[in-house]
Amino acid sequence: MGDASHLCDRAARAAAHAQNVPLDVLRAISRAETGRGSESGLHPWPWTVNMEGAGKWFNSEDEARAYVFKHFKRGARSFDVGCFQINYKWHGAAFRSIDDMFDPMMNADYAASFLRDLYEEFNDWSAAAGAYHSRTPTYARSYAARFDQIRGSMSDVVQFANRRSDAGNGTNSGSGTGILASRRSAPLLGGGATRLGSLVPVSRDGSPARTAFVLLN
Repeated sequence: MGDASHLCDRAARAAAHAQNVPLDVLRAISRAETGRGSESGLHPWPWTVNMEGAGKWFNSEDEARAYVFKHFKRGARSFDVGCFQINYKWHGAAFRSIDDMFDPMMNADYAASFLRDLYEEFNDWSAAAGAYHSRTPTYARSYAARFDQIRGSMSDVVQFANRRSDAGNGTNSGSGTGILASRRSAPLLGGGATRLGSLVPVSRDGSPARTAFVLLN
C-alpha cells in the first residue's frame, strides 16, 4: 500500500495526545471509516472519499482531490474526506479549504475533538463511536459493534504502544490543545447507514447547523 497507509496512524497518534483521546480509539475509528484489507490486516487510507453515499479509495491525494473538485463544480456538497471521513457540508467551515480537510493531521485532530466531546456526553468510548457515526440508534449500535470488533482485534503491539504513549487518556476531561481545538461544535448526528459515516453537527435544539462555505485553493 505504500507509505500513505501509515499517515492516518501517525496523525491519530498526534491527535490522541493533543485531544486526550485513547490512541486505539482513533485507530479503530479510522479503520472503521476508511479501512482497506491486506495480508497484514486492516489499514486506514487517507485518500478516501465518500461522495453522496458512494465510497472510493484513491491511489494518491491528487486523484482524490481531483475527484472531489470535479463533483464540487457540478454542485456536490455532501461528501466525506480523509482518514476520519469529515463531511464537507457540515464541517467544511472549520477548515480553510478542502485541501486542509484532506490533511491527515488536521482531519485527525478535528475528529478527535468531536470524539472527546461525545465521550464527555456518554462516558463510554463505544457509545461515543456510535454517535460519531449517527444519532439514529440502529445505525449507532451497528457502527459501535464494528468499532468494538476492530478495537478488540488490534495487535498486542498496538495495545502496548497505546498504554505507553496514552496512559490516562479517556479519564481526564481537560480541554484539547490541538490544531482545531478552538473550532469544536455540538455533538454529532450521522447521515445514514452507509459504511463510511458522515459527521453532522446539530444545535442544542436538534436543528442542523449552518451550511459550510469553504474557499477552494
